[in-house]
Amino acid sequence: MRQKIVRLVLVGGVLLLAMLLLLATCGSGGKKKADESGKQVRTSASPVTQLTVPAAFETKHGWELVGTSPDYAISRETGRLAYLVRASDTKYQLRTIDSKTGESGWHAESWRPPSPKRFPRLLTATVDDREYFVTWAYGKVGENALTPADTIVSMDIYNAEDGNRRRVEVPWGSVPTVSSTGPGILISDGRTNSAVVDPTTGRVSQIAAAQLKYPKDCPACKQLTEVHGLAQKGLLVSGSKEFWVQDGWFSRDVAPKGTDRRSGIPTSVIRGLVLAKWQLAKGEKRAATHDLWTVHDLEKGKPLASVECSKPAIKPGQYPQLVSAPSGGFLVAGPLAFDVVTKRGFCFEGTDGAKPLTLVSVDDEGIAYGASSARNAGDVLAGGGAPVAVAVRSGSTGALPSNVRVPGAVTSDGVGLFRWTDEKDRPHLLGYPGTR
Repeated sequence: MRQKIVRLVLVGGVLLLAMLLLLATCGSGGKKKADESGKQVRTSASPVTQLTVPAAFETKHGWELVGTSPDYAISRETGRLAYLVRASDTKYQLRTIDSKTGESGWHAESWRPPSPKRFPRLLTATVDDREYFVTWAYGKVGENALTPADTIVSMDIYNAEDGNRRRVEVPWGSVPTVSSTGPGILISDGRTNSAVVDPTTGRVSQIAAAQLKYPKDCPACKQLTEVHGLAQKGLLVSGSKEFWVQDGWFSRDVAPKGTDRRSGIPTSVIRGLVLAKWQLAKGEKRAATHDLWTVHDLEKGKPLASVECSKPAIKPGQYPQLVSAPSGGFLVAGPLAFDVVTKRGFCFEGTDGAKPLTLVSVDDEGIAYGASSARNAGDVLAGGGAPVAVAVRSGSTGALPSNVRVPGAVTSDGVGLFRWTDEKDRPHLLGYPGTR
């Protein structure tokens, strides 16, 4: 907001103050925008912070955000990146920038989630080629909430194009998982109870265990049953060994060659894709020591790319999450990397004395980034392990300098997204353009 000076008698003091403010602003290295609490989020055409990053990215140009949420979301159609900031001690605000230029886009009104002490979560959802940014939080409705009926999942669904918002509140009695792998937003209790929210209308469809449509002749399907994701035809569900999509396909019918057809377990689901682990069939050369990891088309179940990996390399309960390049042509998950076009897969499990890799991002050129000797993806993004780059087309690996930070994601425009935390414990998100 601008303020006009109406008392000329104080002009000398005002000019001095104005000069001091101007000098402070110029010294920041970029534009600043104050939020409702007076805290500041900075964007910059020339970031103050220049991290040491892979040579594929240019650190002299780009943008920087300070004090933002742990999550961010990117719209492929609009190129917008959405993030959350604190508007006060109990309120949050969703903001957007152009992920290529850092130019500010639309921002939403601030609101108070049911769990105001921590940032709401953030994801993207797509229905009929229309994209939405979704913020969600779980918590008590009122101060005196005593029963499961008093807790809700609160969602704000924003049209990624113009920021138009829809509020949806779903009563939920246990800690939820919320995802968007298909034409809606899935809320699950991690077992058999689920709800699907239509981002377009806000309609909520409750789905109980009796509606999961278990395949015939599959006793394992009713053991340790768990909902994993959402496809066009229905939920992706697994039992202790096999998995299926409601009114869609059954894992036994799409099992990769050379595997035990009744052994499939889905380990990670993203939009349009599911990563599954399969036991090799008896009689196969490495059946006792290796599993087959396969990326399947979520809608049809068709295997797209596979690779064998030794059984101890990826432990149950620590399954890596599948990450896609913007175009979907390349995928990584922990020590696994896949080229969907050539249908090749690689497992960087640390054989022959090499240390196992944890890959966390991949670009449209098939260059993946990660680190060796890291505990998990979070450790890599915090600077842990020894950084590496991998050419997924060939499977070749290359060590990066030990002080290099790797990107958490690379956009379709080749912008690398990097995080770091300063000495004041403030999180920074930086976007560096690619050099290619």
